[in-house]
Amino acid sequence: MLINKKDNVEVNIETGHKYAICDIKCGQNVIKYGNPIGHATCDIKKGEHVHTHNLKTNLSGKIEYTYAPELTDNTAKTDKTFMGYVRKDGSVGIRNDIWIINTVGCVNKIAEKLASKTGAKSFPHPFGCSQLGDDQKTTQQILSGMVFHPNCGGVLVLGLGCENNNIEEFKKVLGSYDEEHVKFLNTQDVEDELEEGVRLINELKEHAKKAKREPVHVSKLKIGLKCGGSDGFSGITANPLVGRFCDMLTGFGGSCVLTEVPEMFGAEHLLMNRCESREMFDKTVALINDFKDYYERHNQVIYENPSPGNKAGGITTLEEKSLGCIQKGGSSTITDVLSYGDKVTKQGLSLLTGPGNDIVAVTNLMAAGVHMILFTTGRGTPLGTAVPTVKISTNSALAQKKQNWIDFDAGSAIEGNDLTDELFEYVIEVANGKKAKNEENGYEEISIFKDGVTL
Repeated sequence: MLINKKDNVEVNIETGHKYAICDIKCGQNVIKYGNPIGHATCDIKKGEHVHTHNLKTNLSGKIEYTYAPELTDNTAKTDKTFMGYVRKDGSVGIRNDIWIINTVGCVNKIAEKLASKTGAKSFPHPFGCSQLGDDQKTTQQILSGMVFHPNCGGVLVLGLGCENNNIEEFKKVLGSYDEEHVKFLNTQDVEDELEEGVRLINELKEHAKKAKREPVHVSKLKIGLKCGGSDGFSGITANPLVGRFCDMLTGFGGSCVLTEVPEMFGAEHLLMNRCESREMFDKTVALINDFKDYYERHNQVIYENPSPGNKAGGITTLEEKSLGCIQKGGSSTITDVLSYGDKVTKQGLSLLTGPGNDIVAVTNLMAAGVHMILFTTGRGTPLGTAVPTVKISTNSALAQKKQNWIDFDAGSAIEGNDLTDELFEYVIEVANGKKAKNEENGYEEISIFKDGVTL
């Protein structure tokens, strides 16, 4: 299969691996998706397999970027709605669950016991104490994003009492909050923390019962975009499908969020040219370079990617992975660049800082306020976070094999089928209450980004 007429490799639709469609000289660029994905390390004959044995990345160090805007107007009108929960502050949720948010890992098991007794959801993590500076701030920002997430019908903030991120310190980060919607429990302060926890959660459940689903325009939807366990079909089937969905939703006035900054390396110039302004361009340059600085601070190779699983699936270089990865953002204009703990506030496509690591990335997206995450995969993963994490398979064989993981099969796109409308309607179903597989299985986890000293 030839993806772009400029390409000098084609993809075998059985394996996802690349083969030369013409002779490629040693040192010559290998072209896929119409862009270089590296250079040949030896002469490659027409028909030969192109992979790690004869292809190497072109990437190294930092790059000087030029803003050359190429903006697309995808504005469209629709009367489509979903059934959401409108909160007091005007935000909209698609779930009405009670969440237990731990200020510190020491109370993880107490939170789990409370969840089992009440039906609330708990999200264990090992942080909240013995952290310093920006490292602790990141933990507080992610947890704060969870406290104010619109998918919550009520929140119990559960602390120990002696941690760095104790409840009184955490309240400073939260600022103002609805006392009916958010309750606090320091477990050192009471004789029976389980009894008190159950009492507070029952109060929250009564509060949550007041919320009822009502029609809400699709422009209120906020969707996170993620890929994991990619293969040679990711950039051909599932990612472009999600990209068309993104263009449709943002065209209707909705919001999408693209993260995994290291998986933009090698394709970042294409995103930069879609920034709505010079200010957004400068923020995107900083987003990229700050993450390269993070690698260098830890004496790591910036372009040490793709993973072994990616390579087994046919992806050779980071450029190749990135060119496929960014397709989840379609051609939508980039309207905002978000740091850890920032909330999605603008319509259009936002870029969110963070690594490609699956569980950290979905946590970052969730804490930014997305209602659900569209997660494409070619090799399969059961992973989910606190919001519906919809798995979209790049190939039908995976969808058949892992029916308990996969929500939507994009495999038939290889035959030219346009599944955009079908995916859009599926998203509306999930927004209306249909459970994603991760919710059915109880696969709802978080992992907070760690970059600092532990005392």
